[in-house]
Amino acid sequence: MRISFGKGICGQAAERRETFIVPDVSKEANYLACSPKVQSEIVVPILKNGELVGELDIDSHVLSPFAQEDLRFLEDICELLSKLF
Repeated sequence: MRISFGKGICGQAAERRETFIVPDVSKEANYLACSPKVQSEIVVPILKNGELVGELDIDSHVLSPFAQEDLRFLEDICELLSKLF
């Protein structure tokens, strides 16, 4: 699915080129629901030479499951993925 820059959490992460952790999606006015079961989300942009080449978007069916350790781990994964592009 293609999401416009700035739209939803994925679009905001893409536009700003920064990781977003949303502990409770019901509190986000700009959230685009893909499933009614999703309660939280983390979105990590994949950048190559400063250009956005993709995103890693993980949804959770529980509130606030993502910690700073998850953020660091997933950003490291996305950095490794960027080398494949």
